[in-house]
Amino acid sequence: MKKLSLFIIASILILTLNNCQSSRESSRNSGYTQEKELTVGLVQKEIKKGMSGAEVAEVLGSPNIVTKDDNGNETWVYDKIATEVNYSENQSSIFIFIGGVSDRSGSKTVTQKTLTVVIKFDDRNKVSSFSYHATKF
Repeated sequence: MKKLSLFIIASILILTLNNCQSSRESSRNSGYTQEKELTVGLVQKEIKKGMSGAEVAEVLGSPNIVTKDDNGNETWVYDKIATEVNYSENQSSIFIFIGGVSDRSGSKTVTQKTLTVVIKFDDRNKVSSFSYHATKF
């Protein structure tokens, strides 16, 4: 009988601990992988006047928009919009033999970010100027 009581208590503890999962573990288990992000810091650090289009594309990837002005000079526009949703859930359970008590609570936050990068090239196809505008709300 004593072994059976110990087994039941151990089972209750294991079930209770398995039901408590942090939001960090939940995010890690969701299979989410993050690509290389286009950020203001990346633009400030890597983009320089005089770079070639190939060098810019290697750092930032392909632009969303490419235009030419009256002189034939290209302008590249990178326009990125991201929505980040974080959800955390807390769950605690206590099971006493057959009956039990369960308590769940959670919170959700939504953040939107935009980044627009404009890169202008000269007649030698080198970066002549660049600008950016970022928002987060």
